[in-house]
Formats: sequence, C-alpha cells, structure tokens
Amino acid sequence: MSYTIQLNQTGTHSLEITEENLETIRRYALFHHLVDSNGYVDEDVLNKLRLNIRDLIATRSNCKDLLDLCIDVVYHDKMKAFGLNKLIQTYQEWEQANPEAPKKIEAENNREA
Repeated sequence: MSYTIQLNQTGTHSLEITEENLETIRRYALFHHLVDSNGYVDEDVLNKLRLNIRDLIATRSNCKDLLDLCIDVVYHDKMKAFGLNKLIQTYQEWEQANPEAPKKIEAENNREA
C-alpha cells in the first residue's frame, strides 16, 4: 500500500510514500522529538531529520531501509518543510491505524545497537 503526500501548497508536486517507508520511520523513531514544542515544521526541522538519519547510517552496518528512505523521500529534490509536515501527518494517521506493541520496537532497537 502507498500514500500520496503533497509537497507544496499549490499541489503541483506530490510523492508516493510506501508502507516500508513508514515502517522505517517507526523502526528508528525518526519523528520522536523531531518537532520543537512550538509545533512548526520548517526547513530547520527537515535539516535536523536529515542529520539524524545520516548519523544513524554512519553508526549502523545494515541500514538499507534508511538508505531507501533517504533516496526515495527525505532527500527527494522537491522535499521541503511543507512536504515534511504532510509526511508527519500521514505517518501519525498510519501509526494510529497500525499500532505496534512497544516491546517489539524496543527489542528490535536493542538488537540493532
């Protein structure tokens, strides 16, 4: 299954987000503490996400899923703050519809560390 997110306000650019992309975001808790308490998603938040992912890739030996997420989504040439905001909204909706037991996520993260 895939989801389409709008990348700009005019709707001229969009991006397909796969179930695997959303699973990767969950697996690495990429949106956890990403947005400041003000709730604004701006270019600084996008840059923070990119730096966090780069750090994860540098410290892990097997991270094909992160590389795929980078290539397909995070470093997409049209991805800006507006698109990231839509991605976060899509992820939150997907996560509510697809809950996962917290222990499974925690065990998986401990195994990879």
